[in-house]
Amino acid sequence: MNGLLMTPRPLPNRLLPVLAGSGAVLLALPVFLLAGFPVVGWLVGAGCWAAAQAVGLLLARLPLGADNLAASGVVGFGMMVRAVTVLVALIALATAEPALALAAALVYATGYTVELVLGIVLYASGERLA
Repeated sequence: MNGLLMTPRPLPNRLLPVLAGSGAVLLALPVFLLAGFPVVGWLVGAGCWAAAQAVGLLLARLPLGADNLAASGVVGFGMMVRAVTVLVALIALATAEPALALAAALVYATGYTVELVLGIVLYASGERLA
């Protein structure tokens, strides 16, 4: 198990994890409607998800690797800023409307978790580099 995630592998395509996360966000809407949760909370969470994915799509266009250290730094910094921006937006919403912020955070966390787990599974099941 120790070598499973420590063995270098090529990065998998991010499309499937993003689509799965987006599907989870979309599937949360009927749950919100049936449970009587605030739909505006779902909209805010889905909007945060869409904005974060749009920034991720822009960052994915930049080249990575030792030959592109500046671009790699921008990608790393951009990924951190993307997460912090969503967090700050949800905290700001929580000061005004705690129930909406909780609903939005649950929607965003659902999509993020599905994307993360599938990404890790795809990475771990990929072909090992020599």
